[in-house]
Amino acid sequence: MTVRTVSPSEAQELMRIGSTLIDIREPAEFLREHVPGAISFPLSDILSGKKLKDLPVSHPVIFHCLAGSRTAQNEDVLIGAAGPATVLLLSGGINAWKSASLPTIEDKKYPLPIMRQVQMVAGILTIAGVVMGYAVDQWFFLLSGFIGAGLFFAGVSGWCGMAVLLSKMPWNKIKN
Repeated sequence: MTVRTVSPSEAQELMRIGSTLIDIREPAEFLREHVPGAISFPLSDILSGKKLKDLPVSHPVIFHCLAGSRTAQNEDVLIGAAGPATVLLLSGGINAWKSASLPTIEDKKYPLPIMRQVQMVAGILTIAGVVMGYAVDQWFFLLSGFIGAGLFFAGVSGWCGMAVLLSKMPWNKIKN
């Protein structure tokens, strides 16, 4: 069974008449920016077996993530989590919502998502390794190789040591 996708404007209209928009991104992502009226219910919670409760079955439930790939890859799990409600996916996620010039609530006091931080740190360390390898000593090229190997391992295993380390940094502690 394939779940139907809806555009941001269709989702906004469905919300206006009673549909529930559920953001499956992680809490830090939701707190940094989200669609007004959306409910945070992280995919990690859904995958651990938690179910959505008290959903109105008379209106569809619309799931979304950042760009639409997490919802598309997990549509069967989302159907199970929503129970008897009709499930729709927001095409393009919150990125498409913003591209359609629809409103979001943004709070920049919350940190950037961990994976964006990983990309930034990995990029800067790779550049530093290359520059220092040419300018200082060729052994610095190993830094770039080490970062590349770490990213490859993270992709294969699903575990990212840099993400774990960054999540423990003081700026990533969510203050209520």
